[in-house]
Amino acid sequence: MLIFDFRDIGNKLYANRKRLGMTQAEVAEAAGLADRTYADIERGTVNMRIETLLRICTVLHVTPDSILTDQPDEHPMAEQIVEKLSLCSPEQQKTALDLLDVYLNSLN
Repeated sequence: MLIFDFRDIGNKLYANRKRLGMTQAEVAEAAGLADRTYADIERGTVNMRIETLLRICTVLHVTPDSILTDQPDEHPMAEQIVEKLSLCSPEQQKTALDLLDVYLNSLN
């Protein structure tokens, strides 16, 4: 079900920002927003364009669905995996994927 309450959306953005250990200013800068604009979005006091939401979701490493719906995440650890991999070099990401393939194949 879609969430239409801007405060609920802001609360989800806040929770994801805190999970990453980021400040409002860091998210705002990375998303190309003014600090005040992002703070207002997180408080749920302003409406935002879909392009703005997409930029914020990219910065927070979340999908728009996870922000705009109240459905439980089917893969709760997926965001943690993506977050950790985003901190790695392309070579490290490939190695991690190769290791995951080996591990999953060993389960069969």
